[in-house]
Amino acid sequence: MAKISIDGIEYESDTMSQESRQQLDMLVMTEQKVRQLQAEIAMLQTARQAYATALKASLLKVSSPAVGLGETIE
Repeated sequence: MAKISIDGIEYESDTMSQESRQQLDMLVMTEQKVRQLQAEIAMLQTARQAYATALKASLLKVSSPAVGLGETIE
């Protein structure tokens, strides 16, 4: 199968015990989930920034004087 390096020591996954392979499988699945969640966080941070920018723009529209009106809403 594959060589796995842990703390600088290489192991052959096909010579590992069943328990070690199960732990390795769980570690791999955990790493995949962490990467998936990090991608989701990045997406949500981008969306949050877009919403904040849109909110600021909409607030500026409200506080800017409308054409033909002499007062600013504050």
